[in-house]
Amino acid sequence: MPSASEEIVQKLPEAWLLDMDGTLYLSHCVLPGAKELIDHFNQNSIPYCLFTNNSSLSRKDYVVKLENLGLDCEPSRILTSAWATILWLLKRNIQRVYLMAVPSVCQEFSDAGLILDSVNPEVVVLAFDQSLDYEKLKRAHQFLLDGVPYIATHPDLVCPTSTGSIPDCGAMIALLKASTGREPEIIGKPSRNMVDMASVLLGALPQSMAIVGDRLYTDMRMGFDHGLITVLLLSGETQAEDLKDVVQKPDYCFGGAKELLEWIYSSGRGG
Repeated sequence: MPSASEEIVQKLPEAWLLDMDGTLYLSHCVLPGAKELIDHFNQNSIPYCLFTNNSSLSRKDYVVKLENLGLDCEPSRILTSAWATILWLLKRNIQRVYLMAVPSVCQEFSDAGLILDSVNPEVVVLAFDQSLDYEKLKRAHQFLLDGVPYIATHPDLVCPTSTGSIPDCGAMIALLKASTGREPEIIGKPSRNMVDMASVLLGALPQSMAIVGDRLYTDMRMGFDHGLITVLLLSGETQAEDLKDVVQKPDYCFGGAKELLEWIYSSGRGG
């Protein structure tokens, strides 16, 4: 795993998938080099998207969050597992959706032309619904028992916060599996579905794209499983000691966004 000071023996990726939390920022603090990295991609017209499993925020929500952090990114460059799910549904001409999601994500589905249907849906969609209540669960439970197709935005069991972890979409998947025996098709990381949506968005083949993230079991696993270039940053969840017993190691490993940008500059393509 080369550092920025080592000789570059491979060409840079054509497109970049950048995880956000732990890669560009932690809670409400921008990580060193993150702003400069995004500015570099913007100024040099390098294809990239900000890539997250978190489906409790819409792309508009993320734009506001990023602006507050001083990061300049348009909605078209943000790929959440919720937006990937929308693209997945539209590609298959599915219109009527029973959606369990927060209001802003429900609005995002509606704005994309999908019909939110709690009576006769073509599919049940489970997102990271922090407004989940028992009535929603009862309705979803019955639809699943009736055999309605079922997808979920992502499989994460918990979501880290500044005060500790909270139940995420995967925990909700487990609840419905317990009551119905059903498991959903997963759209988000590390699923191939998320890779395919990114490939369409960026106009690049998976093998020419890099996934940059701080988690081995989602970010790097997706890269390993689907042929992406893997770039691990040690600025979030994964620490250097975690790599000691890992059989499959990422292609590149850097301390953070600052060191990644130094590597890009050292390749002779610094802009």
